Amino acid sequence: MTMTVGIAGLGSIGLPLACALDAGIDGLRLMAVSASDHDKARRTVAGFISPPRVTDAAGLAEADIVVEAAPAAVFDAIAIPAIDAGRIFVPSSVGALLTRMALVDRARMSGARIIAPTGALLGLDAVRAAAEGHVTSISIETRKAPRGLVGAPYLDLHKIDVMAITTPTIIFEGNAFDAAAGFPANVNVAAALALAGIGPERTNVRIWCDPAAIRNMHTIQVEADAARFTMSIEGVPSEGNPRTGKLTPLSVLACLRGLVSTLKIGS
Repeated sequence: MTMTVGIAGLGSIGLPLACALDAGIDGLRLMAVSASDHDKARRTVAGFISPPRVTDAAGLAEADIVVEAAPAAVFDAIAIPAIDAGRIFVPSSVGALLTRMALVDRARMSGARIIAPTGALLGLDAVRAAAEGHVTSISIETRKAPRGLVGAPYLDLHKIDVMAITTPTIIFEGNAFDAAAGFPANVNVAAALALAGIGPERTNVRIWCDPAAIRNMHTIQVEADAARFTMSIEGVPSEGNPRTGKLTPLSVLACLRGLVSTLKIGS
């Protein structure tokens, strides 16, 4: 059986994903895309092997799977129609989901599923497994270059000019819930970690602004009865959007493959 896919957003995440689906993946077919500029979106997909329909966010809910790869500001416009239609909703903006957990109850009522991809993270299988037992603490430390942090609401609120920072500086320390609210485009990794583990209030987050950083770096530490582990990853930022990494669209693609694969590796 082939499942149809709708993608919201044709930026640094959505476009590579759309191209991969158009090239052909067994069990998946790109049916529709949405973007703020419909004319530009039509031009973008015009050269595809099978050009998808360009629609508004609500129209994506006709697909079996709806992938959100758009700015967090339009999250609700994409998520709510998909969830109310009982679809599989795959959010890239996991930080936005963290502040809208009522959508999980809404999905339970409609029969929808919300599947958050791993994104620019690693080891979520181990975190989820550890969380089946007792976990003492989970923390994540993120280090990014200034241009990968610009525009975050937390920085505007506290009048922090990251472009003026010349040495590695901690600009945020708190829990994952507050991090998601203050850095909606930067801490999807922390949000995914919180959802996989012990929740946003107990997941500690520290964000560094490092002018010397050329990659987006994340270090996770977990202390649990079953295991103690530390994991680090250095992701290459996307050329089009330094707030996200090149690994993110690949992670979404792997997530979609897992929905239709006969053999799926990992819990």
